[in-house]
Amino acid sequence: MTRVNVFSSPHLLGFDHIERVLDRVAKSAGEGYPPYNIEQTGEHRLRITLAVAGFAEEELTVSTEDNQLVIRGKQQDDSANRIYLHRGIAARQFTRSFVLAEGIEVRGAEMVNGLLHIDLERPVPQPKVTHVEIKSATRKKTTQKTIDVDPCREQG
Repeated sequence: MTRVNVFSSPHLLGFDHIERVLDRVAKSAGEGYPPYNIEQTGEHRLRITLAVAGFAEEELTVSTEDNQLVIRGKQQDDSANRIYLHRGIAARQFTRSFVLAEGIEVRGAEMVNGLLHIDLERPVPQPKVTHVEIKSATRKKTTQKTIDVDPCREQG
């Protein structure tokens, strides 16, 4: 089956990285452990909560790598010191990743009652308009002027 590239239109310039992001998301979609929630905690804020019961804080790492939030957990293997009659709680490592949109910042992480909470925020960018001067063969100098636009002020 041939895959259709939606971003092959000549009108979509510079969007080829989105296809790579979608490929990363598709690869991580099959991960099922640990379970997690994503909630909106404000107009520009999100919280990811992972159920990491059995993990100590020092066994977890939270990092960002190339616009990707990566959470890793690795428990210490103490099975040599114990004799299990039944082992239903797996001591396994995991890597859970989330692709972040451009500009989203990780504000913090905390562990409460076996739940790892990671707070994210998308700062509101100030819109700006850039005027590009068109130069002709007779004029050599080219200038660009950037104007910060206040979204609350009416444009005239």
